[in-house]
Amino acid sequence: MEDPDISQASGGETPASRAGTTGAGRSGLDQRRILDAAVRFIDENGLRMLTMQRLGAYLGVEGMALYRYVPGREALLDGVVETVVDELFSDPHVHLEAHSGWVDYLQRLAHGLRRIALAHPEVFPLVATRPPAAPWVRPPLRSLRWIESLLGVMTDAGFSDENAAAVYRAFSSFLLGHLLLEVAAHGVETGPVEEPDVSPSEDLSDYPNLQRLEPHLSVDAAAEDFEEALEALLDRVALLLPRRRRPARLTKDK
Repeated sequence: MEDPDISQASGGETPASRAGTTGAGRSGLDQRRILDAAVRFIDENGLRMLTMQRLGAYLGVEGMALYRYVPGREALLDGVVETVVDELFSDPHVHLEAHSGWVDYLQRLAHGLRRIALAHPEVFPLVATRPPAAPWVRPPLRSLRWIESLLGVMTDAGFSDENAAAVYRAFSSFLLGHLLLEVAAHGVETGPVEEPDVSPSEDLSDYPNLQRLEPHLSVDAAAEDFEEALEALLDRVALLLPRRRRPARLTKDK
């Protein structure tokens, strides 16, 4: 079976790949060019090789020249995460609004994030480990705008605020676990490179759904979510059995 996410991830251009080649020179520097080059550098050399000095050489300038546009390596890593996640906005198959219902919306969003992981396997562990804009924001969907979109789609579809937050947690956990395992299978190191600095929380005034649902998003429901996800998985496994061998609760009204 052909994997459409692989073909689209390898065949499509990303903003970073369209930004130009190395050797920009000092006159061609700006923050966007530096961040796009950092994504390409990590794609080609791995995250552990990234330093300001090496990135400067990659761009054809002294490493110190980068500090005019990026305060330091921590800011650079945060910018790399934002740059990669923002590729969702240029993915024609992913929509901020649910044009064909919430199931189609989540499917498109999940495949869009998988295409990002496949296009940037060396960057994806960074997406998974960098401190989020707020303590309850969960990777890999690091963009407040996309989280706001997801919560709005779910509540508009009739989910309560509490259940919309639960969907967000379950969706994020599924994607994070699956995609980290997938990039690890390609030989990518998935552990953090270093202990990151904790950034202050971002202003949420432009995200009304996030503000309203913050109490639900802040709840530590890890144990409950784990049990529910495990039960759902085991139920799905049980459906592989002949009907007469399934647990009784799965044979009622089937």
